[in-house]
Amino acid sequence: TDLMSGDAHIAGLLERLERSPQWNNMLVVVTYDENGGFWDHVAPPSGPGWGDRFGPATRIPTLIVSPFAKRGFVDHTTYDTTSIIKFLTTRFSLEPLPGARKNMGDLTAALDLP
Repeated sequence: TDLMSGDAHIAGLLERLERSPQWNNMLVVVTYDENGGFWDHVAPPSGPGWGDRFGPATRIPTLIVSPFAKRGFVDHTTYDTTSIIKFLTTRFSLEPLPGARKNMGDLTAALDLP
């Protein structure tokens, strides 16, 4: 599909979620693959704790949409898709799941959580 219809679809979903009674307790993470990160001008981090058997992660565009998101804040913490897993295990005091990269952030720096 084209870029405009994808953006419109995500915007429509977010509008419906924001009108729901659960919105005040919600965190939505919108992330997508931009051709394997080849668009990026910054090389992914490397060395112990930054990658796995497939190599280091690439940076990917991500939006955090939530009443808990810090407004006007640009987060410079290093994240990848495993950061979502790390956030869930940290927030709910769960045993760490395999696959989460050791040095990646867990999204909490971008949030004002109670």
